[in-house]
Amino acid sequence: MTSKVPAADQTLRILRWLSERRRPVSATSIARELELPRSTVYHLLKVMEDNGFVVHLPEEHLFGLGVSAFELSNAYVAQDPLARLAAPVLSALVDELEESAHLAVLDGREVIYVVEERARHRPSLVTDVGVRMPAHLTASGRSMLAELTAVQVRALFPDRSALSSRSEISPVSGPRELRAELERTRLRGWAEEDGDVTPDFASVAVPVHDHRGLPVAGMAVTYMSHRMDAARKKKLVEAVRRAARVLSTRLYGVGPRN
Repeated sequence: MTSKVPAADQTLRILRWLSERRRPVSATSIARELELPRSTVYHLLKVMEDNGFVVHLPEEHLFGLGVSAFELSNAYVAQDPLARLAAPVLSALVDELEESAHLAVLDGREVIYVVEERARHRPSLVTDVGVRMPAHLTASGRSMLAELTAVQVRALFPDRSALSSRSEISPVSGPRELRAELERTRLRGWAEEDGDVTPDFASVAVPVHDHRGLPVAGMAVTYMSHRMDAARKKKLVEAVRRAARVLSTRLYGVGPRN
């Protein structure tokens, strides 16, 4: 359907396209990829630049997102739509599996728990809302880290000092062990941890993807290790995958590749 406000439609298309780029781009690239007249693109970029939504790098003849776009993203976070949309999805998951579940987001080397749904008759966990944990120790963190590039992982964990442990023996005590664990996670398509966060408890997790297929959160189910067998674990993983797809669709209107 043709927009009744073409300038607004074109502006939003440009902003969305810029948000999907990993680095600033030229106006010519924007015009070509979005099939817009170059004059229109330059005019809209100038208006967005004046309002802080894009920044112009004159020496490189490139444009990137500006501070106002960043402020909008912070406002989005402040309204907490991720937690609001995820809560009923996690609640349904807990009802189905009768195990506790949570959702976490990645913040540097840590995860922050944003939703927790505890199953009836299950003990309390360390995954309370607002709690931070080392990302490399948690299943939810590993599910997201496994989808970062090797360069990004090295930047986050350049040496052994960047890795902490909550137990005497950890499978990710150094960068090499972490890379091996993340490779296993990529090959499986889901992450797990067993006793790395809390003794006698284990978790499985999958990432929640955005419309670009990038991980924006990790969804996990936690259970007592001795109560789990391979068939039951497979059931948990499939259920978490379905729930993550539902949340991706609720957030972005698409069903990414979990």
